[in-house]
Amino acid sequence: MAITAAMVKELRDSTGAGMMDAKKALTETDGDMEAAVDWLRTKGLAKAAKKSGRTAAEGLVAVHVDGGTGVAVEVNSETDFVAKNAEFQEMVGKIAAAAAGVDDVEALKAADLGGKTVTDVITDKIATIGENMSVRRMAKISGGSVVSYIHNAATTGMGKIGVLVAMDGGDEAFGKQVAMHIAAVNPAALSEADLDPAMVEKEKQVQMDIARESGKPEQVIEKMIIGRMNKFVAESTLLNQQFVVNPDVTVGDAAKEAGATITGFVRLEVGEGIEVEKEDFAAEVAKAAQG
Repeated sequence: MAITAAMVKELRDSTGAGMMDAKKALTETDGDMEAAVDWLRTKGLAKAAKKSGRTAAEGLVAVHVDGGTGVAVEVNSETDFVAKNAEFQEMVGKIAAAAAGVDDVEALKAADLGGKTVTDVITDKIATIGENMSVRRMAKISGGSVVSYIHNAATTGMGKIGVLVAMDGGDEAFGKQVAMHIAAVNPAALSEADLDPAMVEKEKQVQMDIARESGKPEQVIEKMIIGRMNKFVAESTLLNQQFVVNPDVTVGDAAKEAGATITGFVRLEVGEGIEVEKEDFAAEVAKAAQG
């Protein structure tokens, strides 16, 4: 029986197996879909489907810098235990290197990694290690130079927080200090011009509501809002924040003293924004007992 691409896709979707494994399963079973699923199960290649519904909120952020371009990639796993696994770390490092040649996460998932797509490599690793995993996001940045920093490093180039700083001028030591500042303070944007207008407007409305609760006249409230929004901008933007290395100056002032112009930054933290369903201990034990 001729094995069509549609059949391969159907089997992949139902089992989570890699493309070549799905095709081989169909070939071995003469196109019988149910038999192909069983064939994959016997080979341990259909495990990924069972794991795919689980929340993967742990994992690693890896950084890769090549000259004036840097990329950060978040690869998730279900547990921190797997994030400490050398086999998982090796895979994450290869994925980060592959990310240097693409522009977005979808292209990364389709990128070649030793003859397989990144997606298929992930699927195979799910079957091997037994936890759900995913390439969640990536961010790329370019500049005169790019400096990287990993906070809570699990191994070289990867850990819980990955930061990239692009700048013109300055030196690597200063860039590293700025990257450490970003890891600690987590600015929302580089400068006021880079802030999300929706976020700014939301903050302004919140501050106006707070001010009106005081019962002060509207003209007084308007002056209060100006001051509060100036403070919000200073606290939210990298160049206007007090530098953690020297709180007497802003990051922007420190950059001028170092002869550097910071042109951009990236900060990725493992699990950021992922909602994890909490379970009581009895539920966790019951789930473990079920496999």
